[in-house]
Amino acid sequence: MRCDKTAAWHQLQLHAEGFAGFDLRTAFAADAQRAASLSQSAPHVFADLSKNHTDAATEALLIELARQTGLAAHRDAMFRGEAINHTEDRAVMHCLLRQPEGSLQGDLAKPLALVHATLQPMLAYAEQVRVDAQITDVVNMGIGGSDLGPQMAVLALQDFVVEGKRFHFVSNVDGHELAGVLKGLKAENTLFLIASKTFTTLETMTNARSALAWFKAQGGADVSRHFAALTTNVSAAAAFGITTTFGFWDWVGGRYSMWSAIGLPVAIAVGAQGFKDLLAGAHAMDQHFQHAPLESNLPVRLGLLDVWYRNFLNYTSRSIAPYHSALRRVPAYLQQLEMESNGKRVDRNGQALPYGTSPVLWGEPGTNGQHAYFQMLHQGTDIVPLEFIAVKKPTHSLKDHHELLLANVIAQAQALMLGKSDAGGHKHFTGNRPSTFLLLEELTPARLGALIALQEHRVFVSGSVWGINSFDQWGVELGKVLAKDIHARIVSGDASGLDASTAALLDRVRS
Repeated sequence: MRCDKTAAWHQLQLHAEGFAGFDLRTAFAADAQRAASLSQSAPHVFADLSKNHTDAATEALLIELARQTGLAAHRDAMFRGEAINHTEDRAVMHCLLRQPEGSLQGDLAKPLALVHATLQPMLAYAEQVRVDAQITDVVNMGIGGSDLGPQMAVLALQDFVVEGKRFHFVSNVDGHELAGVLKGLKAENTLFLIASKTFTTLETMTNARSALAWFKAQGGADVSRHFAALTTNVSAAAAFGITTTFGFWDWVGGRYSMWSAIGLPVAIAVGAQGFKDLLAGAHAMDQHFQHAPLESNLPVRLGLLDVWYRNFLNYTSRSIAPYHSALRRVPAYLQQLEMESNGKRVDRNGQALPYGTSPVLWGEPGTNGQHAYFQMLHQGTDIVPLEFIAVKKPTHSLKDHHELLLANVIAQAQALMLGKSDAGGHKHFTGNRPSTFLLLEELTPARLGALIALQEHRVFVSGSVWGINSFDQWGVELGKVLAKDIHARIVSGDASGLDASTAALLDRVRS
């Protein structure tokens, strides 16, 4: 049943009307156990939800909404490998990429065997590159999930990265990006990874062809040694001169592909064991999501909180503030994960929705954000839930730095909640601003894997409740199609049939 047709939805609407006067300070004063009851541990992640605009009654109604919309059945169908991506008639089995070898029977045994048949040679190749002293620079060329995931993970795990190698990520078709990377490289010391499932992605292949031309112009001769492909189109890669390829399957969506061969740059960076630890951390969170009761299931609680905020309290965006410099690309990664998954206006049956879906995600690392957009979070006219991500233990030994960092993140959560009175108004903080606090003990491959899997499942939960298909992305296609037409017109100057604005812009860029 679609969420807005359920009894729980209407009960939540009534509950939200009476929630208008909710105040976090009052809620804590009235309930000494609030912090404990609205916090929980999941594999590798601790979450404090107590500073959110919610309470036990709200959570109970949201859990009932999950039951009435069939969330658990939908989740179980995904883990069984059913084709829940119905618009593309595909299964959604990215969780299989982190499933231990030989651990499943029945219909999933064969695809799991294929996963490990690809993983093992990929990790062997990664180890080969790691010990190859001649290769000092690895350039990953992909876009979307083929860039955001590996780039985020390599940056996040920089303390585990092999010495003597630099990692570069090129995604934009804007040649300034590739040219800037190539300036500091030598052909004989560079390995290019071309990440495109079809080996036809416009941005990726444009960059790949330019990289190949640069390589040959620099005197590079052995293409097969200096280029590898993460693709299923082996023949196209071979025509390019590439003999080393690692594939993946149509049941792996781009934004869920970091765990597949697309993760090769991560495996080179942190090694085979580090990559296995990343997978193991994600698998631990998969198990939690699959088996924990809804009431104590962290992805479920977070996903339902997102529904509560978006549809009942009308909070239309969420800010992500990782208080660890290595996690600086996490906000961008989560933008694709959530907004590409749940930025949909129709339900599974193609019917227009009368309610909002994905919030807008945005953010920057702390403490930088405190000196930028936090002004709006504290004193702006819109209420924006903030999600802090902190790491308890540092990997450096610099005195006082990490203690100050942790003091800042805890203090910001406190300040958002408590506020400050000022009769003059300019220094008045209303407080009662909601936030979630996610804490990792350390930033390790396993803990990063669990954190990202948590976010994946959280997005699944809200999308399932909203009754949308979170696993297609038709919205990215129209612009691609039109770009091909406009590119031809830029070359030819033909503006016939264009709308007046587009024709004027075409003339402007050509003149």
